[in-house]
Amino acid sequence: MEALRASYGESSSESDSESEPTATSDPTELPINLPPPPLSLLHPRNSLGTFDYAVQSDPPNRVRSFPHVDGNFALHVYIPVIIPLTQRKEMALFLKRVARLIPELHVVDVDIPLRDLIKDGQKFEQVVLGREFHVSLGRTVPIRVHQRDSMVGMLRQRLQFHRRYWIDFTKWVVFTNDDYTRTFLSLEVTAGGLTEIKKQIEAVNDAYRLHNLPEFYKDPRPHISIAWAVGDISDSLWKVIGEETKTHNTVGGLSHKRLCACVFSGISCKIGNKTFDICKVLEE
Repeated sequence: MEALRASYGESSSESDSESEPTATSDPTELPINLPPPPLSLLHPRNSLGTFDYAVQSDPPNRVRSFPHVDGNFALHVYIPVIIPLTQRKEMALFLKRVARLIPELHVVDVDIPLRDLIKDGQKFEQVVLGREFHVSLGRTVPIRVHQRDSMVGMLRQRLQFHRRYWIDFTKWVVFTNDDYTRTFLSLEVTAGGLTEIKKQIEAVNDAYRLHNLPEFYKDPRPHISIAWAVGDISDSLWKVIGEETKTHNTVGGLSHKRLCACVFSGISCKIGNKTFDICKVLEE
């Protein structure tokens, strides 16, 4: 049956044309390849998911990740992340300090400059942090409409049940896409939850492989993206983050080893404008 399902992928010949983001480094780190940001970072929230994004009304900083092909839909598999209220407030203060020094930063998914939101404190916290983030478990790739049921079924088969676990975001990371047209400010998972997430990525890779879709990058670094800017501003952003984390080395009362954390609550799969629940979380 899996071989039959895998044959469905033969009509999806488009490859992932997004530039592969690379973690920019401080003087002690080497550049590391990171998975590409989800399409929601680059396209409007009201997108219908059919890749017809290159309309003339789009801002000039938009990049169409895939060519428009009738019948194609964006596939994105991810862990929804809700940051607890206390930690959100501390993160909001941190972002305000960074945004005042780096005015180029924009809000992920909203396309509003952080500097504009800072003028209204309540709106800033609501728009920037009062929403759901996500940890990607696979590349955002185009699939054909007839692959949808097969993909969802196979993901559910491989990711059917999981126990709750803590996801710790322990490190601010700055990275750029491969052609240096965008810089991202993200929080990375380096400790709690990393083992579980990597196992889930492998399960998603299996489903992608059987649909002839490109697998995730080797040695993935799970993260959530908070803000982005046009161009390569990694050097200045790294400098500001380094200074801020030295001065303010706690977030939400937690030590610098855990900037924020959330409980794993499930896995979702978005195909076009439809979202599917993939796994059930087992209660202890």
